[in-house]
Amino acid sequence: MMTNQRILDHFRESAELKMQAASQLAEPIAQAIELMFMALSNGNKILACGNGGSAADCQHFAAELVGRFERERLPLPALALTTDSSILTAVGNDYGYRDIYSKQVQAFGQSGDVLLAISTSGNSANVIAAIEAAMERDMRIVALTGNDGGAIGRQIGHADVHICVPHERTARIQEVHLLTVHCLCDGIDVALFGGDGND
Repeated sequence: MMTNQRILDHFRESAELKMQAASQLAEPIAQAIELMFMALSNGNKILACGNGGSAADCQHFAAELVGRFERERLPLPALALTTDSSILTAVGNDYGYRDIYSKQVQAFGQSGDVLLAISTSGNSANVIAAIEAAMERDMRIVALTGNDGGAIGRQIGHADVHICVPHERTARIQEVHLLTVHCLCDGIDVALFGGDGND
């Protein structure tokens, strides 16, 4: 049976990482908000991709934009590329798992759109392929990674934004990614609609 101390250790490690990462990540998160705000203001959209828990973060992000975060407002165009089982299985079967997101970026992505690419390791092959496809379509990238950023950290360009959580443990990285998603949603709402987001 899990001891209370082990549970407390999880809470403490998560809280300490969030406080440690806050000053390091505040600026790239602000840059990501600006990038997404400009895209949405210009009538563009945000596509999101990732695997496992990162796929769940993509869906969470898209749901907050299409529905609402903390205020009533118009729906915003965001699409999680993780949800259509027919597309995922058809592309995975016919081409390979590496292409399940890149094919969708080629189908739905346009110049001026933003790709939210989430990978705790920074080395997910299908996310890397999606970034390549997005760059070919003149899209900007917001990458959420962890540890040293992996291949994705070296892949994205100067016009893109890299939000890299300084930790090796997947669970802790995902917890900061979720907080980052909420910061992005809040920042987009405030940038687009003004106020403090609690109206």
